[in-house]
Amino acid sequence: MTKVLIVDDHAVVREGLKQILADAPDMVVVGEAAKGDEALEKIIAEHYDVVVLDISLPDMSGLEVLKQIKDLRPQLAVLILTIHPEEQYAVRVLQAGASGYMTKDTAPDELAAAVKKVAEGGRYVSSTLAEKLAFDLGPKAKAAPHEALSDREFEVLVMMASGKNVTKISEELHLSKKTISTYRRRILDKMGMETNAELIRYAVENGLVE
Repeated sequence: MTKVLIVDDHAVVREGLKQILADAPDMVVVGEAAKGDEALEKIIAEHYDVVVLDISLPDMSGLEVLKQIKDLRPQLAVLILTIHPEEQYAVRVLQAGASGYMTKDTAPDELAAAVKKVAEGGRYVSSTLAEKLAFDLGPKAKAAPHEALSDREFEVLVMMASGKNVTKISEELHLSKKTISTYRRRILDKMGMETNAELIRYAVENGLVE
């Protein structure tokens, strides 16, 4: 049996995922977690074949959880399942070691197929994401400005573009306001911009925020 851990801060979502996977043969949800630290504790204590992980968690980002999972259990398959569109995080999480990326509007039967695929050592990406990855490998590929940002800088960019101020971002990321302001300045410098308005316009035009 493929043993699955579901990590999502919404109980209704976890319950729905359990019901979807319960109908799949040779697959069982044996654990669930609402926060990143809870998920990491379970991964240390128990054996799982696949982790279905959301990006948005109350205590840390799913990207950070993913990195810690790969440090703890390098061979453990992690399937990202999130509301965030592929343009936001897909390439970054795949580079960080995720086995697949799905959005929550995916058909239920596709979720079971994706879990099965990553459990067997494969990768799951949508056809549009596969095309983007192939294009990015081409000889004429040119990196977008936001791709030069570190993972934390990118996370701050998305939060800023979503309308959150320095205080709110510092609370959610558990970092000082001074640190967030430093990240903001680095983001502006790396992207050759001067104001938050420019960042927000860029983020909207490039599909980095809904």
